[in-house]
Amino acid sequence: MVRRTDTRQRMLDSAAELFHQQGYHATGLNQLVAAVGAPKGSLYFHFPGGKEQLAAEAIRQSADRLCEQLRTITENSPDVITGIENVVEALAISLEESDFQRGCPLATVALDASGDSEAIRQACADGYTSWHTLISEALNELGTDRADQLATVVLASVEGGLLLAKTLHDTAPLRAIAPHLRTTLERESS
Repeated sequence: MVRRTDTRQRMLDSAAELFHQQGYHATGLNQLVAAVGAPKGSLYFHFPGGKEQLAAEAIRQSADRLCEQLRTITENSPDVITGIENVVEALAISLEESDFQRGCPLATVALDASGDSEAIRQACADGYTSWHTLISEALNELGTDRADQLATVVLASVEGGLLLAKTLHDTAPLRAIAPHLRTTLERESS
C-alpha cells in the first residue's frame, strides 16, 4: 500500500515537472492527478488549497533542488568564476537534453501566474532570492564589496540566456553569457 507521504511527494514531483514545462495555466487538475495515477479527490486531501497550494509547494521544491545543484556545482569548481561557467554549461546541457522543454523551473510559472496569485508570486520570489543569496555568497570569494550587485547581474544574465535559448531552441545565447560574466567578474576581483 502506498503511504500518504508517497502520494503527496509524487504529486509534488509531477506538478513541478508539468509546471516547469507548461506553466501554471496550461496544466490542468485532471492532467496533474492523471500523471500520478490518483483520484482527483486525493489532490484536495493532500493540498486543501487546491492547485494554487500544490503549485506554490512544487515551486519551492524545484527552487530548493536547483539551489542545491548550483551549490554542488560551484563548490566542486576550482573557483567561483569557473563555478558560474560550469553552472551555465550544466543549464545548457539540461536544456538540450530536454529538447528545449525545461528551462528555468520558476520562470514559466512566474511569468504565467505570479500576477494572479500571491502565494505563487511569493514562492517564485523566494526561489529567486535563494539563488541570488547563493551566488552573492559565492562571489564574496572575489573580495569585492559589490557581490550582491554582481549576483543580480549573474542571475539576470543566466535567466535571460535561458529564456532566449529555450525560445530559439539554441543554447548559443545562454553559452554566450559565460565569457562575458568571466570578464566582468575577473575585473571585479583585481
